[in-house]
Parts: sequence; structure tokens; C-alpha cells
Amino acid sequence: MKRDSILIFEDNDIDRAILTELFQDDYKILEAVNGKEGLEILHQNFASIAVVLLDNMMPVMDGFSVLEHLKAKKVLAKIPFVMVTAECSSEIEKKGYEYGIVSYITKPFQGDVVRQVVHNAVAWFQYKMQLEVMVKKQNRDIQKQNTILQEQTKQLNQVNELLIDSLSNIVEFRNLESKQHIKRVREYSICLGNSVMKLFPEYGLTPEKLTQIGWASCLHDIGKIVIPDSIILKPAKLTDDEFELIKSHTTKGAEIIQQRVRLSDQEMYDYAYDIARHHHEKYDGKGYPDGLKGDEISIAAQIVSLVDVYDALTSKRVYKMAYESDKAYQMILNGHSGTFSPKLLKAFAEVKPNFEQLLSRYRDED
Repeated sequence: MKRDSILIFEDNDIDRAILTELFQDDYKILEAVNGKEGLEILHQNFASIAVVLLDNMMPVMDGFSVLEHLKAKKVLAKIPFVMVTAECSSEIEKKGYEYGIVSYITKPFQGDVVRQVVHNAVAWFQYKMQLEVMVKKQNRDIQKQNTILQEQTKQLNQVNELLIDSLSNIVEFRNLESKQHIKRVREYSICLGNSVMKLFPEYGLTPEKLTQIGWASCLHDIGKIVIPDSIILKPAKLTDDEFELIKSHTTKGAEIIQQRVRLSDQEMYDYAYDIARHHHEKYDGKGYPDGLKGDEISIAAQIVSLVDVYDALTSKRVYKMAYESDKAYQMILNGHSGTFSPKLLKAFAEVKPNFEQLLSRYRDED
């Protein structure tokens, strides 16, 4: 419905007649002689009213009483109100603007000024409403686009996760002594990562990043694909040359991820590459392949490094029996398998019972 009416709250017959005369050529005139009557007219004709002229001093309900009544219903956000008053002190002005009126008209009336004030109020309010409609439409469009992007991201993540799962299963198929190793490393990594996130926010971990680290950890041993079975499954101690070849699975894994694995998520790719290359680095710089030291090693690689050691200790391998969880825990704390960050060890201590539960849940079948 077109807003083509003006509602005049005015108990003075002469003033009401003057205002009617000023606007009758441009608007349908609705008149009220007191606040209560005006509210009824406002309610009945709400959709057609373009502007309200509200006298401050009226019987039954004065102007501010009308504003107070309409405040809770947020009517002043939908129709411009201009207050008509014989005395416009700064206190009255401030009070009116706090309620939401858009302007004042003072008595005695100056016709041209009154017309301009009303014209400006209506024009400004129409612009405001059009702007709000446009913003709402833009927000809906943005929301729609975000929904589409979220769905596309979800689908891409599912593809990435399926690819990672398939590749890690290939590694696990060859590494016959640890059928659930990759699954445990993923669960351990997320568990330890949560502890690090809570205890040490300076690392900037988030639940989203931990999910990505968990999936990326599944590819930590992908480089073993190129290592001969005779070495991977050797039950005896490795020779120096054989050990050097085993160590190369870190750089080979990084190369495979860089050249052969097509992950659409850049952050997941970065985690996968970093973890594959650096999950055997040690905090004291005595790891491989790059001899990184301290926090030169990313927190993601540090996490996977520790959980990889824990899983190796608590799992049966062709060259050893499995250690009990408590024994493995103490060996890690004592540096049996290399040095880890004090922060990481503190986070590890916090989740020791959780690791034991995960170990029981995903234990290898004999």
C-alpha cells in the first residue's frame, strides 16, 4: 500500500487547520484531537501513513506519553515522527530525539519551513527504509553465498578426507605389524592437540585446525610406500645403511604429497607436507631430516611426533613386544625416544587417561 497520508495529532483547532491547509494538496489528512484518538487512527491506518505530526501538549495523552506507548512496539523505526511544540527547549529536544523523533516544528508556524521539515523527514525516512531493504537483501545474498561456499567446502573436505583415508590405508596395508596405527595416531593427535590448545593458546590452535591436523597426520608415514618390505618388516636390528633408508621416508613422503597428492585445501596440504617431513624432528635438534630445534618444529609436527612414539612403544612390532601404557608414558617423559618440548609433555600428562582409553578402543588384533 502506498504511504500517502499524514496523521496530525493536534488539539488546537486553528493549528490543526493551518497544518491541514499546508499539506492537503500532497497528502490525505488524518486528524486527531488527543493522543488516545491519534493512537487508534495510527493503528487503523498504519500502512498508509507517510509521516506523523505530533503535538507535544494535548489532553488525555500528551506527545511524550504517545511516544512512550509506541516505544516498545518500535513504531518510530517504521514511520517518521515530527514533534510540534510551542516551546522547544534543549531538554525537550533531547528527550524527543532519544525517543526517535526525526525533527521539530515550532509554533507559530512558518509555512515554508514546516513544509521543508516534513519533506526532509519523509525523504530521509524513505531513503533509510530503502537502504535497510537493500542491506537485508545483500545480507540474504551473502548468507546464501556463504551457505553455498560452506557446502562446497564440506564436499571438498570430504573428498580430501576420502583421499587421505585411501592413501593411509595403502601404507597401513603394507605395514602389517600395526593395522590400526594410522587411526590411533589421528585420534591421539586430536586428543593431544586439544590439550595443547587449552593449556597453551599462544600456539593458535583451533578445533578446525585440530581436525585438519588429525587428517593430515594420516599421511605421516606415506613415504614408507617407497621403502622395500625387506627393510620395513625386518625383525632384526637395521644396519646403518638400512636405517638411513628408513629415515628417508620423511623426505620421500613430503615429495609424494608435493608431487602426487592433490589436496584442494591449502592448509590441510601444508599440514600434511610439514608433518610427513618433520614428524621425526626432536626438540633438542637431534632428529631428522632437517635437524630442526625447539619451536623451529611446528606444533603440528611436534604433536604427531610424540603420539607416533607413544603408539610405536605401545604396539607390537616385528622387532619388539608392546609396552604397557604406563611404561611407555615414563619412557617418553625420560627421553627414551628423544627430547620433547616441556609444554608438550605437560599437555601429554593431562591426557594420559584419554590415551589409554584410545589405545584400548583401537587396539590391534592379535
